[in-house]
Amino acid sequence: MCALIGPGLEFAAAQAPAKVTRLVVPYPPGGPLDVVARALAEKAKDSLGLVVVENKPGAGGNVGADLVAKAAPDGQTIVMGAVATHAINPWLYSKMPYDPVRDFTPITLVAQVPNVLVMNAQTAERLHIKSVADLVAYAKQNPGRLNY
Repeated sequence: MCALIGPGLEFAAAQAPAKVTRLVVPYPPGGPLDVVARALAEKAKDSLGLVVVENKPGAGGNVGADLVAKAAPDGQTIVMGAVATHAINPWLYSKMPYDPVRDFTPITLVAQVPNVLVMNAQTAERLHIKSVADLVAYAKQNPGRLNY
């Protein structure tokens, strides 16, 4: 039996890619960033070899981004960063586990995804909110009544 296992392992080792690139998505599987990352990984395999997408959600994307910030500086671990991980979170979190400017080097803009502010239509009608100005005015006049 050992004679059969030995050659099989040798073949498997010969077929393994020389390097694996980890593409970390700092959000749960199935979301928009994950879908884009998986499409990118599929295309990038022709030039980078095997690209493995790893979802590392938590703390608004900080968990995954921090993992990449602290990874070996060998270019094999990259993050599918977002506006939140590199521009918004430093303003939301009093203590960041990484520096979004110092700890990363931009590679390319992958996609532009607009964000929208929406609310329940019946609530908006009941509160007479038809614009951001209306929403801000309502929030100021009714502290503590709105949540997200």
